[in-house]
Amino acid sequence: MISFQLNGKPQSVNVPDDTPLLWVLRDTLGMTGTKFGCGMALCGSCAVHLDGEAGRACVTPISSVAGKKVTTIEAMADDKIGRAVEDAWVRHDVVQCGYCQSGQIMSAVALLKTNRNPSDDDITTAMSANLCRCGTYVRIHAAVKDAAKALA
Repeated sequence: MISFQLNGKPQSVNVPDDTPLLWVLRDTLGMTGTKFGCGMALCGSCAVHLDGEAGRACVTPISSVAGKKVTTIEAMADDKIGRAVEDAWVRHDVVQCGYCQSGQIMSAVALLKTNRNPSDDDITTAMSANLCRCGTYVRIHAAVKDAAKALA
């Protein structure tokens, strides 16, 4: 049995230790907001927060989150920074196909939790590990700047 905090609530699962966190979230717990993209931590679709830092759920074995805080896209509406980012995403019409957006939002929130006034380079660096098949990078960048401004 592996126990951890999931979106602020205690959670325990009985799965093999090497099961990726992504599959525990999606298949065991039915939380499908976190997406499968590449399975190799290259695209960012599976981004979640692990003790407040953006991490890749597709390559994170569930055993490594024992006792940690895991936060998923499902919790962002109840988070001040998460809500600001989601609102900015809507204002800037970021979403096209939408597949990568949960990972994009999780990375943007992780940035703004540590840097409320990011420079263009800070945003580019923080978001560079997230791929968007539709190429909405300009709108993503603008939305992150807008969310930071709204939080100021």
